[in-house]
Amino acid sequence: MASTGTPPDGPERPDRSDRSGGSGAGRPRSSDAGRVLGVWKNWLTPVVLSALVALGLSLLYMGNILTPQKHLNHMPIALVDSDAGPPLPGQARPLGAEIADQVVAGSPPGEIDWRRVSREEAQRLLASGKVYGALVVPEDFSRAVAALTTADAPARPRIQVLTNPGMGGLGSGIASQINQTAAQKASQGIGEQLSAVAGTETARTFLADPVEVAVEVGHPIGERTGAGLGAFYYTLLLLLAGFMTANIVHAGLDVSMGFADAEIGPFHLREPTLRISRTQVLLAKMGMTAGVSLVSASLVMLAATVLLDMDAPHAGQLWLYSYCAVTTVGLGVLAIIAAFGNVGQLVAMFVFIAFDLPASGATVPLSASPGFYRFLGVFEPMRQMVDAVRSILYFDARAGAGLVRGWLMLPLGVVVALVFGFGMTRYYDRRGLRFEPGHRS
Repeated sequence: MASTGTPPDGPERPDRSDRSGGSGAGRPRSSDAGRVLGVWKNWLTPVVLSALVALGLSLLYMGNILTPQKHLNHMPIALVDSDAGPPLPGQARPLGAEIADQVVAGSPPGEIDWRRVSREEAQRLLASGKVYGALVVPEDFSRAVAALTTADAPARPRIQVLTNPGMGGLGSGIASQINQTAAQKASQGIGEQLSAVAGTETARTFLADPVEVAVEVGHPIGERTGAGLGAFYYTLLLLLAGFMTANIVHAGLDVSMGFADAEIGPFHLREPTLRISRTQVLLAKMGMTAGVSLVSASLVMLAATVLLDMDAPHAGQLWLYSYCAVTTVGLGVLAIIAAFGNVGQLVAMFVFIAFDLPASGATVPLSASPGFYRFLGVFEPMRQMVDAVRSILYFDARAGAGLVRGWLMLPLGVVVALVFGFGMTRYYDRRGLRFEPGHRS
């Protein structure tokens, strides 16, 4: 937004493109572009800003994706011991209890948050998005292991690895890999214990790897969900819709109020400058953004759920949340632009896109991200939006699956945008930095 109502070129001056004053004054010359490019100061701002943006985006995105396994921090995984025994000869407890203890003890401190729960509780945690997966020792595990040393054709005991695709492919995959590794270590340990008492040759063939690790889906989601990535891309669309709506409204009203020129192809338009305070300008832009967001959010949902047939079991709540999210992002963008001027568009891009995407936990879980991204995830809006959209799409709109937090963060974001935006414009107005002719900031 221009900071003054005075036309950017100031008072009418002779055309500098032809200093001779002859009949060719005002006509473009082939050397004009060369003269512009030949001034090193004209290169300075584009080069510096472009370099900083390119470097910053590269570090932000690539720094969060390359080695997520090395940044594990209390990743929640359910651990279920349903083994009912009886204990093997010489043992005081069923094997399931020993395996559970070994799994917890064998994890590096602070990496995995093993939640030792019942089978029913594990299913509830999976269905509410509280865990990325589960490792389950079934009820007959000790009995099946004991049969390895006596039966001629024993059935392999099983340990279940349950995945949670609704939490995203990478997060669910990391948890599955951790669970499978833990189950294979348990299998090798059991084989070493039983090798000395194996009664048949057939049994000995099983003891090198006696336990079958069965990978199953713990909480199924629909087929038209992008294997769990649908929530991420839908949320990204809401974020971009809010960002673009705010910028379009900002540019359009600046033209209408005479603060900026409109150029469409070869046509150029300059409206008379409106005498209006910065606070009233921001109020008008925010009001229009709230209205236009109704269209933007509705079309995002129409494209995703109707034209592309994305699974959306709670369509009404998804639409309402979509509209509120787009509006909140739009108001935040306008507040930043009002505070920082034209450079505010770049600042808003970093706040709502550059920092937001890697800190959302949608592609790389925050529990597998460096600490800097976990810090950003506390307040960056996309993190809250992803959890709410996941809850609506994959976890039956359960409040505990992130829906409550996702809703609460929207009015908080609106309040922050209003206080910051109008606080800055009122400050500028009191300083006399108005959008009026003769007032230049």
